[in-house]
Amino acid sequence: MRRADRLFQIIQVLRRTRSPLTADAIAAELETSKRTIYRDIATLIGQRVPIRGEAGMGYILEKGFDLPPLMLTPDEIEAAVLGAQWVVGHADAVLARAAADLMAKIADTVPERLRPFVLEPASRARPGWHREPDRIDMSRTRAQIHEGKKIALRYRDEHGRDSERTIWPIAIGYHEAVRLLAAWCELRKDFRSFRTDRVVDAVHLDEKYPERRDLLKARWRRSLVWEAPSDS
Repeated sequence: MRRADRLFQIIQVLRRTRSPLTADAIAAELETSKRTIYRDIATLIGQRVPIRGEAGMGYILEKGFDLPPLMLTPDEIEAAVLGAQWVVGHADAVLARAAADLMAKIADTVPERLRPFVLEPASRARPGWHREPDRIDMSRTRAQIHEGKKIALRYRDEHGRDSERTIWPIAIGYHEAVRLLAAWCELRKDFRSFRTDRVVDAVHLDEKYPERRDLLKARWRRSLVWEAPSDS
């Protein structure tokens, strides 16, 4: 690996972690020596890259530093295109269009030598098949999640029984054929996952739920909610 590439990769490694990373860990990932990493970090600090830390304690990249957004490696381009292909085939119409637009933007902005990695990628995602239609506005539902607002649902379970629920939406899980909306259910006083194709009616409320979204999400993760949807 050229030194310039290695310096760039060190920044990338530090960008994706929030806790101090030791020179040993960085060296192992980049398949080089710890001494080389010490030397490279000293160079980066000398170039005013805001890296904080010291030998033996680890290093962290301070907030506020960024690189031009499309300095992408071939592998990063392949990863982005592969992910966008999957979204086009499996997500709702709004996200599918956004994924197609993303691929077009990447193709328009990367250097000419990298364009084949977008237009003729080596990896392909399988197109969606037998996908159940969403019975809820997915774009508005994502907005409710970001804003921490409630949704009133009329939901039909696998036995055809309807129930009225007020939920605090947390996340949407995109599976091969169905989407699951994870939420806190006021009726059951617990976390539940709802298939979006079984929603009979939905009202996106202006009322915010009382818990901080990050805390609610942390509790949901601990509950292992991504099991089979529960209709009880």
